[in-house]
Amino acid sequence: MEQKLERLKGQIERITFTSEESGYTVARVRVYDRNDLVTVVGCFANLSPGEVVQMSGQWTSHPKFGEQFKVAFYHCETPATVKGIERYLGSGLIKGIGPKMAKRIVALFGEKTLDIIEQTPEALEQVEGIGKNRVEMIRTAWSEQKDIRDVMLFLQSHGVSSTYATKIYKVYGKNAIQTVQENPYRLAYDIYGIGFKTADKIATALGFATDSPLRAEAGILYVLHTCVEDGHVFYPRPLLLEKASTLLAIEKANVLEEAVDRLTWDNRLVIEDRLFESQTVHAVYLAGFHRAEVQVAARITTLCMCESALRAVDVPRAITWAEGQTGMILAAKQRDAVCAALTKKIVIITGGPGTGKSTLLSVILQIYSKISSKILLTAPTGRAAKRMAEVTGLEAKTIHRLLCYDFKKRAFKKNEDDPLDCDLLILDEVSMVDLLLFHYLVKAIPRSAKVILVGDINQLPSVGAGCVLHDLIGSGAIPVVRLTEIFRQAQQSSIISNAHAIINGRMVQFPNRETDDMFFIEEEDPEQILETIIGLAKTRLPRKYHVDPLRDIQVLSPMNRGVVGTQRLNEALQNALNANTLQISRGTRIFRLGDKVMQIQNNYDKEVFNGDIGIISKINTEEQTVTVTVDGRDLTYDYHDLDELVLAYAISIHKSQGGEYPVVIMPLSTQHYVMLQRNLIYTGITRGKKLVVLVGTRKALSIAIRNIKQMKRYSALAERLRLLAQTKSSLV
Repeated sequence: MEQKLERLKGQIERITFTSEESGYTVARVRVYDRNDLVTVVGCFANLSPGEVVQMSGQWTSHPKFGEQFKVAFYHCETPATVKGIERYLGSGLIKGIGPKMAKRIVALFGEKTLDIIEQTPEALEQVEGIGKNRVEMIRTAWSEQKDIRDVMLFLQSHGVSSTYATKIYKVYGKNAIQTVQENPYRLAYDIYGIGFKTADKIATALGFATDSPLRAEAGILYVLHTCVEDGHVFYPRPLLLEKASTLLAIEKANVLEEAVDRLTWDNRLVIEDRLFESQTVHAVYLAGFHRAEVQVAARITTLCMCESALRAVDVPRAITWAEGQTGMILAAKQRDAVCAALTKKIVIITGGPGTGKSTLLSVILQIYSKISSKILLTAPTGRAAKRMAEVTGLEAKTIHRLLCYDFKKRAFKKNEDDPLDCDLLILDEVSMVDLLLFHYLVKAIPRSAKVILVGDINQLPSVGAGCVLHDLIGSGAIPVVRLTEIFRQAQQSSIISNAHAIINGRMVQFPNRETDDMFFIEEEDPEQILETIIGLAKTRLPRKYHVDPLRDIQVLSPMNRGVVGTQRLNEALQNALNANTLQISRGTRIFRLGDKVMQIQNNYDKEVFNGDIGIISKINTEEQTVTVTVDGRDLTYDYHDLDELVLAYAISIHKSQGGEYPVVIMPLSTQHYVMLQRNLIYTGITRGKKLVVLVGTRKALSIAIRNIKQMKRYSALAERLRLLAQTKSSLV
C-alpha cells in the first residue's frame, strides 16, 4: 500500500474547511513544483497556514471540486521562508500573535523569528506593542503548542478532535499520552465533551478487550450518568444491566454484575432496596446522589421537628393588619396559606399563574418583617431571583450566591458547620431545583429557621436529577397549600386563562381580539411554520408591539431537532436577525458578533450557569477570545471553551424554566409528537409575560393537552420522608 502512495510537499496557503469533530480538513497548498494551488483533503491535527507539510496519499477527482490530493499520512515542518513564517504566526496558532503582530515580528527578526521565540522570547520586547505580559503569553502558548503537537497527533490518530485534544492536554499536561494509554476511559469522566463512546473508540484502537473490567465499569457508570441526565436519582439494577449489555455488546452477565460489585466496593455506587410506585426496586445510585437523597430527607425531618426562633403571633389579627398595610384583601385559600406560613415550621405553597402567589408573599413578608430582620429570599436562577426581588421589593439571591460558592475551592462556604443567618427562608420556583442543589441548600438552613417553599407543581421538573417539589408534596410530611382560584384581573389574560385550561385538560380559546395577549397562527407544513416564526420575530411583532427582536422575543421549541427544533430555528433566526460579518466557526456552529447565546453547563470559574443567556459583545481574533455580556457582566471565553455556548434565538422549553420573556413564540408541530405533553406546553405558555404566539396545528396542541403522561423519574425522596415522618410520629 505504501509503495502505491505518491508524495507531495508544500506550504499551507489557506484552510478552506475543517471539522473539529473529525479533524477532516480541506486546504489549499502551494506545491514547490507546480504553479497553481493544490487542494488537499484528509484528517489533520491543528493545521495552520504557513506550515510546510510532507504528505503521502493519492490523487482523486471530486465530481464538483475537481482534482484533489487525498492524504493518508503527513508530517508538519516549521516554515523556512520569511513569508511562510509570517503566515504561520499570523494564522492564530499562537495566542498573543495575530496577523498584524506577526508582520512586525518577522520584519524585525526575519528567518530567525522562530528560533527567537523558541530560545530567547524575551527579545520580542523589541517589537512595538509587545510587553512583558504578552511575551509571557507567547512563551506559554509556544511551549504548549510544541507539547500539544505530539499529544494531538496521538489522539487524532485515535479519533479525538483537535478541540478535545487541547482540553486533554490542559487536564493531563505532558502525561496525556501515558494516561490515555493506561486508561482511556478516564477521558469520559475527566474531560467535558468526551463521552464514553469516544473513549471507547480510543480504547478499542489501543487494544482493550471488549469485556475488559475497565470497559465494563466505565460502561456501567456511563449508563448511570445518562440516567441522571434523564432526571433519575437511581436506576433499577436489572434495567441498568440491560442497558449496559446493549451498549457494550457484552453477553456475559457475570462481567457486568462483577463490574457493579467492584464499583460498589469502591464506594462509587450504592445499592439498596427501595419502594417505588408500590413495588420493591433494587436501586443503584451513584454515591453522591444517594448521599444527597438521604441527607435531604434527614435534614427536612430535623427542620420540621425543631422549634422556631420566631415568636408566635395572633394570626387573624396579623392578617387583618397586613391587609390594611398592603391594601390587599386575601381570598380564603390565601388566608389559609398565610396561616400555615405563620404557624408551621415548613410549608409548601403551590399554584399556577394568576392565583395570587405574589400577593401572598407580600402579606407574609409584611408580617414577618415586624417580627425579625433575618429574612432571606432565594431562587435557583438569576432570572427567577431578579423577578422575586421585583415582586417583593426585597433583595433576592440565587442559591449559589446565598450559599457563598467558593469558585476556587469549588464548594459552598455555607453548610451545616457555617449555616445561614436567618429566621425565615423563602425559596421560590422550587420546581426548578434539582436534588443536589436542594441538598446543599437544606444543609445550610439553621434548625431554628422557618422555611416557605413556593412553586408550581404543574411546571416541568428540574433539568437536573430528581423531582424535589413533587416528592416533597407527595411525601405527606410537609403541610401544603394549593392555590387554585384565578383572580379577576388575571382572568382578563388569555395567557393565564389558557394555561389553567391546559392543566385542567381543556382546549385553549383564542378570541383573537386586537388587545389580546395570546394568538394562534395555524400552519400545517413545518417549513412554513419556520418561515412564519422568522417573519414574526424579524418584522411583524417588532413593528406592531415595538419590541426588540433580540432582547424581548424568545422562541421556545419542544425539541432540539427537526425543521422547527431549536437547532434549525437558531440557524434561520441568526441569518434573519444578525447581519454581522465578524464571526468565528466552531465545527458546524457559527458565532457572530451580536449573537444571542446561552450557557449550557455550569461554569463556576466565570460564575455563569446552565441556562444563562447573554449577547456576544466582542470577538478578538488577535487574542482568540469571545466576550459575552450576561446580566451586565462581561465574560471572556477562549475559542476552545466555546462548546459551553449555543445560539439562543430559540431555546428548548426545558431550558426556559424560571425565565420570563416579554414575548414568546412557540412552534407546535406533530413532528414534536414524542414531546407533546401537557406540562411541557403549560410551562412554555407561562413563560410569556406580555404576549404568546403559537404557530402550528391545533392537532398538535390537542395531542399535548390530552397527554398527561410524564416520564417517571426514579427517586426515593418521598418514601424516605414518609418513613422518617412515621418514625417521628411513633416517637411522639
